[in-house]
Amino acid sequence: MATFLYKIGRMSFRRRHFVALIWVALLTLAGVGAASAPAAGNSSFSIPGTEAQKAFDLLEQRFPGTSADGATARVVFKAPSGEKMTDPGNKATVQDTVKELSDGSEVVRVTDPYQAKAVSKDGTVAYAQVSYKVSGMELEDSSRDALEDSAQHARKAGLTVEIGGDALQTVPHTGTTEIIGIAVAAVVLVITFGSLIAAGLPLLTALVGVGIGVSTITALAGALDLGSTTSTLAMMIGLAVGIDYALFIVSRYRAELAEGRDREEAAGRAVGTAGSAVVFAGLTVVIALVGLSVVNIPMLTKMGVAAAGTVAIAVLIALTMIPALLGYAGRRVKPAGEKGKLLGRSKKQEKPAKRNLGTRWASFVVRRPVAVLLLGVIGLGAAAVPAASLELGLPDDGAQPTSTTQRRAYDLLSEGFGPGFNGPLMVVVDAQDSDDPKAAFTQVGDEIKGLKDVVTVTPPAPNKAGDTATITVIPDSKPSSVATEDLVHSIRDKGAGIKADSDANVLVTGQTAMNIDVSEKLNDALIPYLVLVVGLAFLLLIVVFRSILVPLKAALGFLLSVMAALGAVVAVFQWGWLADLMGVEQTGPVMSMMPIFMVGVVFGLAMDYEVFLVTRMREAYVHGEKAGQAVVTGFRHGARVVTAAAVIMMAVFAGFIGSSESMVKMIGFGLAIAVFFDAFIVRMAIVPAVLALLGRKAWWLPRWLDRALPNVDVEGEGLRTDTDRGDQDRELVRA
Repeated sequence: MATFLYKIGRMSFRRRHFVALIWVALLTLAGVGAASAPAAGNSSFSIPGTEAQKAFDLLEQRFPGTSADGATARVVFKAPSGEKMTDPGNKATVQDTVKELSDGSEVVRVTDPYQAKAVSKDGTVAYAQVSYKVSGMELEDSSRDALEDSAQHARKAGLTVEIGGDALQTVPHTGTTEIIGIAVAAVVLVITFGSLIAAGLPLLTALVGVGIGVSTITALAGALDLGSTTSTLAMMIGLAVGIDYALFIVSRYRAELAEGRDREEAAGRAVGTAGSAVVFAGLTVVIALVGLSVVNIPMLTKMGVAAAGTVAIAVLIALTMIPALLGYAGRRVKPAGEKGKLLGRSKKQEKPAKRNLGTRWASFVVRRPVAVLLLGVIGLGAAAVPAASLELGLPDDGAQPTSTTQRRAYDLLSEGFGPGFNGPLMVVVDAQDSDDPKAAFTQVGDEIKGLKDVVTVTPPAPNKAGDTATITVIPDSKPSSVATEDLVHSIRDKGAGIKADSDANVLVTGQTAMNIDVSEKLNDALIPYLVLVVGLAFLLLIVVFRSILVPLKAALGFLLSVMAALGAVVAVFQWGWLADLMGVEQTGPVMSMMPIFMVGVVFGLAMDYEVFLVTRMREAYVHGEKAGQAVVTGFRHGARVVTAAAVIMMAVFAGFIGSSESMVKMIGFGLAIAVFFDAFIVRMAIVPAVLALLGRKAWWLPRWLDRALPNVDVEGEGLRTDTDRGDQDRELVRA
């Protein structure tokens, strides 16, 4: 591996014009494809195997043209103080608005509040429901504009009007904090390298990689049914790992220059050694992201595969484009230990080099491993305590900021009709095999009325064939509550008895039921996913480190950091700690996708630091150093760079905390805090403490397994031999 990558590094350095031309051509091609491709809509959202999805599919068959999974909007009206919605003037305004809403080309139907009895008991609140042919993010701008214009006309007539539902759903924006994250990354790189040129290379290559990845996703969005949100994860992960991978290559290149090697040789060795770590670190991230497919949620699978593709591009750029750009930079990239003009004179320091902070810290840990280990484990354990109170759910309009019309509509409906009105359940009764469909429909309605937490049950609405009917159930509790979840399960339990009595199938669907099914599906998939991803990465790390205990320690450390990160997410987004600082306006259940998403992404990123830091230790150990000294050597060479990489990754992820979308905000915070815990507590404290306690046993591998495993030579031992032989040959030629 090291020898092969060494040759790639030297070739890229020599043929820099050719390599740069290829990457510029790929970026241009992807950009042209993205510019000419039609705008991406929302990826078709389906959850195979869930009852809610089966009900949606059945509705499409038995109620053709109703667009059961299309976007909906609830236009909520509130009368001025002292008036009622039944007053003639207010009633006329609402009916004019309903007529205006019905004119849209994408509108399927609009319900009149007065005919549908959608007026509150006190007469102050009413609502009209608008159903569309397509999903919220596929709606044309003209349909959204017409919806908002109709509401504005009613406001001018004196009514308070707000709009809820997913019809106003748009692509989330991340805000200016994302730019701040990139700026922080640039500052960290300048401090790390002491040179604008050296600092600019990782940023440039990361932006090129993300540009190619995101543009390709945009170009293929229509053909592969990729939603407009798919690129968010790809950009988040691609930018972070792209900077980090390039950072490690450039740092190793400067270290090789400091040892007296010429620039082409240094580029080859940097790619051969640090590049090997980049390849395996990238593989762990790819495994974690592609492994999201085991959840069997198509949207999540596409997001994972798209992000994995962007990571693969980042690896290839680090191995080829970075050495090419180093060739262009020439002497402007200084050896390690020399300061550029930005931070000092461009000459080597004549004083003996002091022990850096990484060396001093590692020496302390090696002397006090038990104390450091206990402190790290106890600290992460304390941070993980809130995770015991984790409540999962999917966000609804109640999680929106109070400044949005969706949230205000949600509050108005709760005020006028009760909190459960925001999450109606649709019960689909399939009586095709029943001898008496009408009796089956009536039986289902009567059974549901007797359940706890039910406010309203509408009469059955059969289709033209009379073999299928829908019943709307209004819960007493809000959509994201445990009581509503229990009600869904109770209806399904009743359905099993009805099936035995009348041969009619009872299915519960609607947005609330779909959210509950998705949460359960994600929870059920968490353990298999964890076993798959950690298991594959464990085998990969055995090959890299040729050790059993080091990969085991890496996996256990990851579990500590991800549990602590989940605890922090619960504390902020569920309990409300530091909510104002994070811009969290509404606390509630943690997004059900968060645990499995964090396991996938954080595991891949955690293994990055494990590979980068521990391969340096392994390299020192293989080259003859004692186990304890190898830990110190690894920190001397790698701690500064790993610290910079972690700060950069935290800055990039933290930039997404400024997003307008609560899901993206939560993901950004969760990943940023997870990187902090994993890089600075697990990898920088617990890992060296454990290795110091294990000593030589850390690198133990059974002989039979040693013979069976392929020798990937991440340490560059074969590279050292090949290079030495080449040096001898050149000396003979000169002689």
